[in-house]
Amino acid sequence: MIFTNRTILITGGNSGIGQAIAEALQSKGNRIIITGRKRHSLQAMLQKNPAMTGYSLDLTDESALAAFSEKVIAEHPKLDAVILNAGIMEAEDYTADPVQMDVAERTIATNLTAPIRLAAALLPHLQTQSEAALVTVSSGLAFVPKAANPVYSATKAAIHAWTQALRHQLRDTPVDVYEVAPPLVATELTPGQSQVAAAMPLQDFIDEVVEMLSRDEVPDEVMVVRVNFQRKAEAEGRFKETFAAING
Repeated sequence: MIFTNRTILITGGNSGIGQAIAEALQSKGNRIIITGRKRHSLQAMLQKNPAMTGYSLDLTDESALAAFSEKVIAEHPKLDAVILNAGIMEAEDYTADPVQMDVAERTIATNLTAPIRLAAALLPHLQTQSEAALVTVSSGLAFVPKAANPVYSATKAAIHAWTQALRHQLRDTPVDVYEVAPPLVATELTPGQSQVAAAMPLQDFIDEVVEMLSRDEVPDEVMVVRVNFQRKAEAEGRFKETFAAING
């Protein structure tokens, strides 16, 4: 499915990669709907982009998520694409005594459980469209993990596997399933990340992703060239070296 003249829902569209891809896809003639947990940044995004529609939503609130799913379908019956972008990344220390579980539980709820629930709620509607798309956002860390963020890496590996399974299940429906796996990108996903010299500039990342989404044949894995360092590490027999480079 080509991502032009579509009605697209983007979770976490109020900051970082979500904000940038929302603005880029809107410039391609798409109607954009965003969600955000933080009301202030959501309102700032909508003031900057008045043609967008926004909803304040805590994706980890199961009842709020269910109510939102019904509302967005009712208010946007032409919804035909969903980008499951929202996520968090926090460090954990498994050498501590005791090991604190709050980060792990929050990360699993946000990065894994929430997109599964939202997809389950919206897929029946998407399958009524003549063409539709479900896009997941995993990470290069799905393929080579970062030791300081073990549960984040694990949730992204799970999203990768889940996406592959969904793509197979939905192969005979109107819903195409795609996966975006960012490398380290210059956003504030973690404090100070936007200033890391090794991070891929956000605009460069978005330009490459949107170019792929605009092709006549969108690849199943919408992956920028830079992420191949991680995506192909195991297949190319250099997993150990890549792991060491990431976790040096």
